[in-house]
Amino acid sequence: MYLPQEIIRKKRDNIELTADEINFFIQGVAKDTVSEGQIAAFAMAIYFNDMTMDERVALTCAMRDSGMVIDWSHMNFDGPIVDKHSTGGVGDVTSLMLGPMVAACGGYVPMISGRGLGHTGGTLDKLESIPGYNITPTNEVFGQVTKDAGVAIIGQTGDLAPADKRVYATRDVTATVDNISLITASILSKKLAAGLGSLVMDVKVGSGAFMPTYEASEELAKSIVAVANGAGTKTTALLTDMNQVLASTAGNALEVREAVQFLTGEYRNPRLFEVTMALCAEMLVNSGLAADIDQARADLQTVLDNGKAAACFGKMVAGLGGPADFMENYDNYLARAEIAKPVYAEQNGYVYAMDTRALGMAVVGMGGGRRVAADTIDYAVGLSDMARLGDEANAEHPLAVIHARTEAQWEEAAKAVRAAITIADEKPAPTPVVYRRVRPEDV
Repeated sequence: MYLPQEIIRKKRDNIELTADEINFFIQGVAKDTVSEGQIAAFAMAIYFNDMTMDERVALTCAMRDSGMVIDWSHMNFDGPIVDKHSTGGVGDVTSLMLGPMVAACGGYVPMISGRGLGHTGGTLDKLESIPGYNITPTNEVFGQVTKDAGVAIIGQTGDLAPADKRVYATRDVTATVDNISLITASILSKKLAAGLGSLVMDVKVGSGAFMPTYEASEELAKSIVAVANGAGTKTTALLTDMNQVLASTAGNALEVREAVQFLTGEYRNPRLFEVTMALCAEMLVNSGLAADIDQARADLQTVLDNGKAAACFGKMVAGLGGPADFMENYDNYLARAEIAKPVYAEQNGYVYAMDTRALGMAVVGMGGGRRVAADTIDYAVGLSDMARLGDEANAEHPLAVIHARTEAQWEEAAKAVRAAITIADEKPAPTPVVYRRVRPEDV
C-alpha cells in the first residue's frame, strides 16, 4: 500500500520511482482516488526532475492499462496490426493515404486519431468534413470496418487510457505539457491501448512542428522508440520536415479532397508523396509485410497504381457511415467556400522561408481549426495551391489560393499569409523531406 503524497515526495526529491509506485499512482488517477492537486504536483515534479527510461516505460504501461486494451485475436486478422502516429503539423494529411495504402498491402490499421488544437489540423476534423462519417462507432463496428477495409480511422473512446485524459487536462492548466517524459507516455498510452503489433512515429521538425528545435524533436523520437519497444511494441521513428506546409492544402475539406486525388493518382504533391511513402515503407518492413524498404516502396506504388488503396479508403468511408460513392463523387459531398481566389506576394522573388505555424493559425483564424476544444469548425475554409520553398513568387505565381466565406475574411487571411512567407532574391538551400530514421538500436 502506497500513499500518493509519498510518491510525489520521492519524485520531488529526484529519487527514481518503482514500476509498482507509478502503477499505484496512475490507478488512483483512473479511479479518482488521486486528486487534481496531486496530479499537478506529480506532473510538476516530473517536469523539473524528469524520468529515467524505466520510469517512462512504467508510466506508459500504467496509463495504457488504466482502461481497456483492445485484443484483436477474436477477429482472426490474416495480417499484422500496424499504425503510425504523427506529432502533427500543417497540411499533414498523410494518415488518410497511409492507412489505405498499408491496408492494400496486407496490413490492418485500426487508427485512433485526435482533433486539431492550436495550429495543427486534426485527422478527425478532416474526416468529419465527409457527410455521415462516424468517428465514434461501437467497438464491434470499429473491428468489422478494420477487417473489411483493412483500415478504420476513429476517435479515442472514453475507455482507452482514461488516466491520460485526466493527467493531460491537468498538465494543460499547470504549464507542464512540454516535458518529453510526459509527452511520450501520453502519446504511447493511447496508441498501445489499440493492441498494435508495431508502430511508426512521424516526429516533425521545423517552424510548424510541435517541438521547438531539431534537437528536441530528435530527443522525443528517441524517447518514443525506446519506451514503445520497452513496452513490447516494435517501433521506429522518422524525423520529417515541417518548415513548410506538407501538402498543397491546409483546411479540412480541402485536405480530404487532396487525399482522394492522391489515392486516385489525379494529383500527388511530391513532398507529401515522399513522406507518405517513407512512413508506409517503414510500416511494411517493421511488420514483416516487406523484406526491405525497396520492396515495400514497389508494393506501395503497385496498390496506388491498381486502385486497391483508393478502394480501401472508399470502403472505410462507407463502413463508417459516409457515402458509398464518395471516391467517385467526392466533389459533390465536400463543402466549398464562397470565395476562392489567389493571394500574391507584395514583391517579386523566391519563397525563401515559411512560418508554418502562422499559416496554420491563419486557417484557424478563418474558422478552420480550434482555439479552444469547444470551438466548432468550418470545414470549407483554408488554403490550397500552396507555394513551396524555392518557388517563384510574382504576378503569375501566387503564394496560395485562399478559400474564405467573405471578402473581409479573405483580406484577413491574405494579410496573415503574406506575413508568414518570406520572399528573397535567392532560393533557399534545399532541406531534406526526411531527416533521419530512429531505430531501437539508435537509442
